[in-house]
Amino acid sequence: MVTTVLVVAVVLLAIALAGVRLFGLQVYTVLSGSMEPAYHVGALLYDKKVDPAQLRPGDVITFMLDEETIVTHRIVEVVPDEEDPSVIRFRTKGDANAAEDGSLVHYKNVLGTPVFAIPKLGYFASFVQQPPGLYVAIAFGAVLVLLAFLPDLLGDDKKKKGKRVSD
Repeated sequence: MVTTVLVVAVVLLAIALAGVRLFGLQVYTVLSGSMEPAYHVGALLYDKKVDPAQLRPGDVITFMLDEETIVTHRIVEVVPDEEDPSVIRFRTKGDANAAEDGSLVHYKNVLGTPVFAIPKLGYFASFVQQPPGLYVAIAFGAVLVLLAFLPDLLGDDKKKKGKRVSD
């Protein structure tokens, strides 16, 4: 019974961390408090792709600030390009920040918009994505598999012993 509960919990956790990609969602961990109280530090943020042309001031977007940094902030202004109207940029600001972000976000850098967040789960996701957390997760999975099959293996030994005694 305990093993079944553990297996179900691990499967649900795997779906929450990686399986949602099958539904077109991307998962990010909130690492700063710039969007509090909407999204707290440590939350796991689920984003869906969005057409940048549909975005309006007040919408929250996740975007690439540079090659290594992904940010989630609120749009405060949509800024069309003066030379090419098909190119739009977004002026953004974190809800908890006093000032707007220093640079505009090009529409091609928009990754998506948040659909929902799970508080605190981002801490776990970040932990298992890098050593030593990855090693702990693998070891836990191995122990869980062992626990799942151990009762069957021990049960077969008892049945064999019982048959020998009665033969």
